[in-house]
Amino acid sequence: MSRKDILWLGRRYRIAAYSSDPDRDRPQSPSLPAAASSGGDIGTLSPRHSRRKPNGQDEGVTVSERSFDLAIVGAGICGLAHALAAARRGKRVVVLDRDAQANGASIRNFGFITVTGQEEGECWSRALRSRDVWAEVAEAAGIPILQRGLLTIARRSEALAVLEEFAASEMGRDCRLLAPAAMDAIGDGLRTRDFAGGLHSPHELRVESREAIPRLAAFLKERHGVTILRGTVVHAAAPPALTTSRGKIAAEAVVVCPGDDFATLHPERLAAYGLTRCKLHMMRLRHDGFDTRLPPVMSDLGMIRYLGYSKLPAAAALRERLEIEQREHIANGVHLIVVRSADGSLVVGDSHHYAATPDPFAPTAVDDLILDEFALVFDGPAPEVVERWTGTYASAKDRLMLVDAPSDALRIVVITSGTGASTSFAIAEEVIADLYGPVA
Repeated sequence: MSRKDILWLGRRYRIAAYSSDPDRDRPQSPSLPAAASSGGDIGTLSPRHSRRKPNGQDEGVTVSERSFDLAIVGAGICGLAHALAAARRGKRVVVLDRDAQANGASIRNFGFITVTGQEEGECWSRALRSRDVWAEVAEAAGIPILQRGLLTIARRSEALAVLEEFAASEMGRDCRLLAPAAMDAIGDGLRTRDFAGGLHSPHELRVESREAIPRLAAFLKERHGVTILRGTVVHAAAPPALTTSRGKIAAEAVVVCPGDDFATLHPERLAAYGLTRCKLHMMRLRHDGFDTRLPPVMSDLGMIRYLGYSKLPAAAALRERLEIEQREHIANGVHLIVVRSADGSLVVGDSHHYAATPDPFAPTAVDDLILDEFALVFDGPAPEVVERWTGTYASAKDRLMLVDAPSDALRIVVITSGTGASTSFAIAEEVIADLYGPVA
């Protein structure tokens, strides 16, 4: 690529052609106002002068003249994935989040990195790539991988037809169709006598999200020198500066990962996408007898929600039957995912209700629908519910994710499909490549 001038951040910069030199693709540092060099409020929070709390928050960070290459707003999986992608390219990164600890959708989900069932094309490919990054990071950061693979149960012949069509597609690569008797060999406790068949996928990973996200943040700080500022509200993000509750912070580029907060930063940009929120119900069950050989489990209802299945021609007949037999489940967006934790308990969900501002209530009738489906898949008495919670995430009718570019040095990234754990690492690599150029 030849050298060329572009107008960036309202000033003229020279951007070098991308090369094997890791510093050649770094945008030149913009000149800061005089206050930055004289100790005023525009400067950079330096990790060299911080006292770090065990929960991943930097405390007592002081202002210095050192500037960050990239500031990331939001410390959920999307924000942390961008921090990793940038740090791997040698960028100096700061991550800011308003909460004192991880508290949003990234820790309220299954911790299930799902490949099989994601929409064909970019989403499926991103899930494969993100799975690979998760495997690398989990080993390096000491994040336990609790389960691998996925067993999708077909209780009905129509569901089995969907799995057969899926297995014959490119997305079904390395997956195996199973007769009910073959599922008994995978693990005990399934009602295989009532099944038409199933599909086993080797691709998936399961982590405990409420533990994995803090460990990932700690790994980014300790291994890559990323500064993480929690309890910090960002009021404005317009590179080369961010206005925050700690004062102004200098950064050459900014990535905003707002989750389902559409009102705080650049609301006029986000309004164009028609975003809403999805509320889900989750539970933890005590199940001392659960066979530890079993991978995560899904069932028929998931095949009309996951686009990799639901867009197949065979899914129409399954949907028609489910609308007759499980109308209430469909009305509440219920499907079944069952994953196991290190203590033997099960994380089970979920439901889907959409609203601009979802109410905070969790009717037991919705939980009962989820448990209803659980009882149709697993043998034995109903396990005890030991935890219940809800989560919310951004949703859009016409897209799985969005990347908005208000300027050359600013990106807004929102995952609008509940696939943050499954696709964030790949999306982040794409966004960082867009900002800094492809890796040589």
